[in-house]
Amino acid sequence: MLTDARVSELLRESSTEFRELEQTHHRLDVELAELQKRHVLTPQEELVKKQLQKEKLAKKDRMAELIRLYRENG
Repeated sequence: MLTDARVSELLRESSTEFRELEQTHHRLDVELAELQKRHVLTPQEELVKKQLQKEKLAKKDRMAELIRLYRENG
């Protein structure tokens, strides 16, 4: 059986959607890391942080779904 890492490699090669999700997920991770470097966040920054976290999780969920679909139809 293929590992998730191997399926991810195959999807990276064959799926534009997967590549874009992965790139966006990484960008969101970097943005969150920048926010978390601050000791105190303003209320607006807290909202942005929560929004980034939700968006990042949605991208991760979609990537997991694509991996699952690849395994099922693979």
